[in-house]
Amino acid sequence: MTTNLSWSDSPSFVTTLSEAVRMFQTRSGQRPDQTSMVKALLEAEQAAKHQRLTYPLAALMGDWQLCFTAPKKPRLKAGVPIGRGFYAPQFTPAQISFFPVDAAQADPTIAQIGNQVSLGSLVFRLTGPARYTGKKNLLAFDFTHMQLSIFGRSLFQHPFRSSKTGDISFAEAPIAKLPFFAFFLVTEEFIAARGRGGGLALWVRKI
Repeated sequence: MTTNLSWSDSPSFVTTLSEAVRMFQTRSGQRPDQTSMVKALLEAEQAAKHQRLTYPLAALMGDWQLCFTAPKKPRLKAGVPIGRGFYAPQFTPAQISFFPVDAAQADPTIAQIGNQVSLGSLVFRLTGPARYTGKKNLLAFDFTHMQLSIFGRSLFQHPFRSSKTGDISFAEAPIAKLPFFAFFLVTEEFIAARGRGGGLALWVRKI
């Protein structure tokens, strides 16, 4: 079943997360507290599993700024969130991007991933291949190229071999050898996922 939660659905966790997104973008108002955010993300994850929600890779395409993260394997215990989280600092924005390999790409499961952090006009960026299994909305990836730029001009860029896959090509590497995100909430405005290390993250679409 392919489903995309919309504002008309508005379960409580979507309301909490959408409020956080709006206030994060406008930098105004009282944002939901950290405990409420961790609980909302965990409830969204539970709902996705219960309803077996699936999303197409195309829904992830674009640039997304990190809004909130709970890195230490949060979980729900008797309905109470266990684990702490925090809002990402906006003076050093972190961004994740998904984009097609090329304009003529036909495979709907293959993409490129970018991950960058900025400090003023200085940008450090990692890029590499990604593949979307569809099962559990799992996106496996690997970083194979780094770049440092300032004011849009490259200062340094270099390809490198991933320590995750060794001599195995990315296409042949099993999921067990790759980092991944399991996406459990995808909307036009934000996306949320749990990483291989167990942490949760919420990203906001950049406009």
